[in-house]
Amino acid sequence: MTFAVHGLAVSRGVAIGRAVIVAASRIDVAHYLVPAEETEAELERLRRARVAVSDDIARVQKSLAEMGPADAHPELTAVLDVHLMLLQDEQLSAGVRHWVVDRHYNAEWALTTQLEVISRQFDEMEDPYLRERKADLEQVVDRMLRVMRGETSPMAAAGVVDPARRDSEDPLVLIAHDLSPADMLQFKQSVFAGFVTDVGGKTSHTAIVARSMDIPAVVGARSASHLIRQDDWVIIDGDAGVVVVDPSPIVLAEYGFKRRQGEIEREKLSRLQHTPAVTLDGQKIELLANIEQPDDTVAAIKAGAMGVGLFRSEFLFMGREGQTPDEEEQYRAYLRAVEGMQGLPVTIRTVDVGADKPLDRAASRSDDHLNPALGLRAIRWSLADPSMFLAQLRAILRAAAHGPVNLLIPMLAHGAEIRQTLQLVAKAREQLDAAGVAHGPVRLGAMIEVPAAALTIPLFLRHFDFLSIGTNDLIQYTLAIDRADEAVAHLYDPLHPAVLHLVANTIAQANAQGRGVSVCGEMAGDVTMTRLLLGLGLRSFSMHPSQILAVKQQILRSDTSKLAAWAQEVLNAEEPAALLAD
Repeated sequence: MTFAVHGLAVSRGVAIGRAVIVAASRIDVAHYLVPAEETEAELERLRRARVAVSDDIARVQKSLAEMGPADAHPELTAVLDVHLMLLQDEQLSAGVRHWVVDRHYNAEWALTTQLEVISRQFDEMEDPYLRERKADLEQVVDRMLRVMRGETSPMAAAGVVDPARRDSEDPLVLIAHDLSPADMLQFKQSVFAGFVTDVGGKTSHTAIVARSMDIPAVVGARSASHLIRQDDWVIIDGDAGVVVVDPSPIVLAEYGFKRRQGEIEREKLSRLQHTPAVTLDGQKIELLANIEQPDDTVAAIKAGAMGVGLFRSEFLFMGREGQTPDEEEQYRAYLRAVEGMQGLPVTIRTVDVGADKPLDRAASRSDDHLNPALGLRAIRWSLADPSMFLAQLRAILRAAAHGPVNLLIPMLAHGAEIRQTLQLVAKAREQLDAAGVAHGPVRLGAMIEVPAAALTIPLFLRHFDFLSIGTNDLIQYTLAIDRADEAVAHLYDPLHPAVLHLVANTIAQANAQGRGVSVCGEMAGDVTMTRLLLGLGLRSFSMHPSQILAVKQQILRSDTSKLAAWAQEVLNAEEPAALLAD
């Protein structure tokens, strides 16, 4: 009988094949107390498991390094780096040691107990990308548990990379509870056309890697691995986030046609890589990439990005138990990004961490921050620690000596914050001059992501060379909606008239003053918003590299001279979404 399972659309395209089921990765563990004289033996078991998993990750990293440029995926490299970081995290190891030594828990019980402790801290994070790093921690712990039990990974155990499977005439799709980075790498050697997972979100590492590898995928499908049976025919609609099980011949034929059309469309898009992004009426549009790690520049260049519009520097600061990276480490990371972009500009956002993105246990206690989204975060956090902020500013200025760099400041709202920030930038230059260290010029930019900033644009234009609209937070703060709260997430609306007016006003005032303005939030990579943003006067978009070619296609088909009047109609409409659907 045909039925559908709904999840989140995270990687476009259609995959059709027979289901290969991988059982849920979480394994049951024994719970028992150990005598005091055996605690050291339990700790040694944990140490050996950690080393074994670390060695396994190193082997995967070596495999990636040996791949050619066409098969290497910087997103997967970044995922493996995060797993290594979590594996070595002091909070994990110290917590596990506490449960073994002080409470006499056996090793497996101690490991899962500490996982629950840290997981609660992840759940309290406002930022969806960071909150979904809990899944990475769960995968690391799961691998340690399997090592202690002498088991292989669930994907390997299922024989999903068995070369013998390659002789099967039917295509295969993978249905799993979750997938680890190593599992994702095995897609390059397997016969799978796509995958479905029970868990995960749009910013989970599984989703990010799926997009980078252009694999049709649906995540967050909850009980898909229990509802779908081994060898069922399955259709994965990565565009709609739907999984069709046991489809009828008519449905199968329809999706087969849609899959072929998608393949043709992707082939067309790939031809646009070196095509200038110019509208039908001759307007040149700047398409930039959002990156998290220096190695992400590989994907940016491959997608034809004209530069990096947002380098989220906070990912250099995460998971270090409060020990922020020093100036030299940051300088090397920024330098790699600058060199990776081969002379194209790199916009580095200063660290955006704080109450909702804790760096250590002390910063993550919910009782210290009643509303973390409104607490000490982003520029407020940086200004509260001038020595840390100056180290980052010096590192960015030093990297600017090697190529074009823009310096972007997040979450500014007050004139006093602006003045204090500019004073510290000047002081960082003075310190480098005094030390005789080379540094370069930077263009200064401000993130517009707080309604107070969007309503006082003239103040920002007096002090900054360009503006970057962070639509994710701007929508959240304007509508008082926590997009991570399932109870109100449906009210998170980028087309709300208030949001559109703030975006339009920011673009219009920046354009009137001849200042650069871009959108770097999710709205920039949403092809359904491209024409509207062009009509509002936006000429610079920054997005995940995988979205660039699709947005470019929309730009090449657009005439901004005709879109301007229509965009004003959308602004004045009570239900703007209805006009976009026409």
